[in-house]
Formats: sequence, structure tokens, C-alpha cells
Amino acid sequence: MRTPRAIALLACTAALAATTAACSGATKPPVSAAGADFKVTPLSPPAQGPLDSFTWSLYAEPYTLDYALAYDYPPNTVLANVCEQLLRVTPDLKIEPGLAVKWAQPDPRTLVYTLRPGVKFHDGTTMTADDVVASLKRQMVPETGSPWGSSFKNVDAIEKTGPLEVTIRLGKADVLFHELLAASPGTVVSAASLAEAGKDYGTPKGKLNCTGPFALDTWAQGDSITLKKNAAYWDPKLTAKSEKVKFTFVEDVAARSNAFLSGSADGGYMVPSSSFAQLRSSGKGSLLFGPNTAGSNLAVLDFHGALGDLKVRKALSMALDRKNIIKAAAGGVGVPAKAPAARGAWALAPEKTAALFDTLPEPAYDVEAAKKLVQEAGATGRTVTLATSTLAPEISVVANAVQAAGRQIGLDVQLKPVSPDAYSSIFVDPNARAGLDLVITSGYDNTPDPLEFYQYLRTGDFGNYGNWTNAEFDVAFDRANSEPDAGKRAELTAKLQKIALDELPVIPVYEAPFSVFLGKRITGAPTGVVQLYYPWAATIGAAKR
Repeated sequence: MRTPRAIALLACTAALAATTAACSGATKPPVSAAGADFKVTPLSPPAQGPLDSFTWSLYAEPYTLDYALAYDYPPNTVLANVCEQLLRVTPDLKIEPGLAVKWAQPDPRTLVYTLRPGVKFHDGTTMTADDVVASLKRQMVPETGSPWGSSFKNVDAIEKTGPLEVTIRLGKADVLFHELLAASPGTVVSAASLAEAGKDYGTPKGKLNCTGPFALDTWAQGDSITLKKNAAYWDPKLTAKSEKVKFTFVEDVAARSNAFLSGSADGGYMVPSSSFAQLRSSGKGSLLFGPNTAGSNLAVLDFHGALGDLKVRKALSMALDRKNIIKAAAGGVGVPAKAPAARGAWALAPEKTAALFDTLPEPAYDVEAAKKLVQEAGATGRTVTLATSTLAPEISVVANAVQAAGRQIGLDVQLKPVSPDAYSSIFVDPNARAGLDLVITSGYDNTPDPLEFYQYLRTGDFGNYGNWTNAEFDVAFDRANSEPDAGKRAELTAKLQKIALDELPVIPVYEAPFSVFLGKRITGAPTGVVQLYYPWAATIGAAKR
């Protein structure tokens, strides 16, 4: 469950959630709700040669290139190739060293990071501990307005303890904070450049000075962003194969599909699901599916209304025809969601996934039993108000399905149309939730750890939109977040998963894989949600020599 980022995901049709088995390689083709097979693999075929340039389609122009404010697909898709983090999430959804060559935890409340020596920023200056301290601390300053600020809530101090050493002291153990240093919270930029750019940093007027395999060349606002190869990049395994990357912004779904078909865009992530069949049969390139960490859910916003009764929440879940929702909303590529956090979010301890996630029962679909639950709750005829919007077709598809399900079991589900901006406000402004019982949410974990999702259901968390509270859940979360062993933490997270499924503060709907289209002239891209932080453009090259 996410904040405004959920809206970006809905706006991009195909990637409403994660799916399938272990993310360490090509998986056995699962059968979607529509009956079609689809293979999920973390990488496209490797590049066969270099490129002068390629063009990549974004569904919208980034609203910023400031790492501290980047909280959405367009900015993070670009920044993943320009700026880097202390840790790195790999295409097979593991966490490995990044700008920190190693780390240690001498006690549960102390993290020590040893920085990689000799790393150069794009202007040729050398990265130091001072840059790391300045970059991380900036996200803690309220004036920055970083949506990542809450990630630092348990941080007491960030200190330079050596020329290439940074020590972070915590108020209490926080495993998720360490893991999030592989995402935006762990981004390192030049402290001198931050000071020089001032308020222009991250805007079309400003400049970026990071360490990635590409550097920002130009940002023609309203038209395109161009990156150029960083010839002095520190990691030879990820030296860019293309001299330039041009990002174009195409919001219209049909126009974006036409750009893929015409070749005016060589590729793009989050392909419109309405275009799946056409792109697959076009012969113009490859439509591929990759691992994801996301899930599409219904978040309860008001526990004082009809949905305050657990029987009613269970009834509504049982009345959802998830298979038909997937056909209509995700091009038939997806599976009914078994839990609020999707299967792909369990990649950090894949040896535990089969026992802790796969054994969960499929969501029940039993309209008659659901109707009886509504009657037992004395809720027949009661109103449930669900927000809907023209922001994306999928919102209307799911909203109409929920309305139909509710009416079948005796609930009066009213759809409240709101503007795209107002829909976004639901996730950040409690006042925008007034009069609403439900909202369609969709979003992803930044790390392959399901605990990241379940943090949003803690009492008082900003992502706990309905202010649900459960003391047992809160205690279990703190215990899991203090367990450094990924396998043991997964077992503790399974307890959170069980509570969430028993109580349904959010109702799981469906999962679908991440998608990418690659035109005939390029290949080598990671296929999954890792593209938000992994330098994916560096591995793209010519499809043929």
C-alpha cells in the first residue's frame, strides 16, 4: 500500500502488481486468470553490441530529478541510470553492495558503511564520506519536503567516522532502514553540487552530479530528457553500451503504443495492457514480463461505516470476481492476489516463499456465502462509497466490478467520481478521504522484503489510510523489524500477513507482472520493477552485431 506513487502505477495499466515464482531466473510459465501462459524472467536476452543511442518512452514527464523528491515511476526510471545508492537491488531482486563496498552492524542500533574508494562524480571529483552524510541528512530536513523522510524516523545521527566511513546510529533497531539504502533514501550525490544548485537542483534549470553510468545531458522541458555515457564509471560490469539515451514523454495510451509500433520509441516499461495483444502479434519487437513487488488492493478508509464490520469486509472480498477483473484491467496477464503484499515481494528469502506464501489459499469466490455474511452483519442495504476517477481506465474497471459485487450481496456500493488530482490527494490528505469507505490502491515495495509493505498497516503510519489499529500487529512488526536474518524475518512477517488476511484492513484483488517492450534493434534490459533503482539502461545494446 503506497501513497501518491500508487496513482502512477494505476496510470500505467500493465504493472498493477507482482506475480510468479522465485525471481532468480526464468520461471515456469504461470497460468493467468484469463488462461494464458506468460513467462516471467528478470532479464531480456543480452546485448550483442554497442549503440550510438536509443529512445525510451515514459508515460509522463518526471516532475523532478531531485532524488530526495523522486517518489514515482518517471523520475526514478531516469535517475536509476544517473544517481546511485549505498546498496543496490539486482535484477533478480537481491541486495548487494553499491557505493558502500561493505557494511557492519556492531550492535542492533549501529550501522557502519565502508565506502567504495576512487568513485568519481560526473564532474570528476571524488566521492567522500562528507557527500554521503550530506545526501542522507538532506532527506531528514523538513524543509526538503522529502516523501522519504519517514524512512529516517529511527535515525538519531549520521556521522562521518573516517574518510570513507559513515556511521548511522538508530534510536531502535530498524532493518527496513538499512534495506531502503538500496532505494532513494540511500542515494549519494555531490554535496558541493547540491549547495551550488540550490533551489534549482533537480529542475530543468539545475544540474545533477552523481556517480552513475550515465550523466544528465539535457532536459528540454515538455519534450525530452537526454543522458550521455559516463566514460569514467567505476563498475566495469555496468559500463554503458549506448552513448546516449533519449527519454520521451507520451501520456496517451494509444499514442504510446503507436510509438512502439512505429519505432519512434525503441522501448519502454509499464506497457499499456490494452496493447498487449497488438504488440505481441506485431512483429515489431518483444513484449516481456519481469518480476515485480506490487499488488492491487482495496484499502478501507472508514472503519466506522459498514466496512467496520469484519463480516462485511470478508463478504465483499468473497464477492469479487477477480478472474474477470484481471481480464478487463490487466489484459488477462495476472493472478488473483492471495495476500496484500504480492509474491514478488518475498524475493529476499526465496527459500521461505513456498512455505510462507504459496501455501496460502486462493481467494474465495462465493457470492451466496458472502450474501449470508452481509445478512448476519445486519448490513443489507447499507451504503459503501468507493472513489473512482478518469485518471486511468483500470480504476473504472475495478470500481465497476466492486460495485457489481456489492449489489449481488446486498450492499449499496456508490461510486464517487473525483478528479485525478483529488484522487491523488486521498493518499496524502486525510481530509480528502472524508465520505469515502474504499479506495483502489496499487503500489510496490522498493525492496524485495514483504515487511516493507506491512509497515504501512502499523498504527499511525502515514500509509494506514483508514487508521486501522491492531496491537498484536504492531508488536509483531517491531519484532520482525529488529530481526537481521532474512529467513527468520520472513517467518515473522508471515505472522503479519496472517493478521492482515484475518482482519482485512485492505482487501487483496490481483497481481500482474511488470512489463517492458523492446523494439527489434535493442535488447539487454532488466524486465522487472528493479528498473527503479538499478542502472538498467547501461545493459541495453544492439540486438544484433
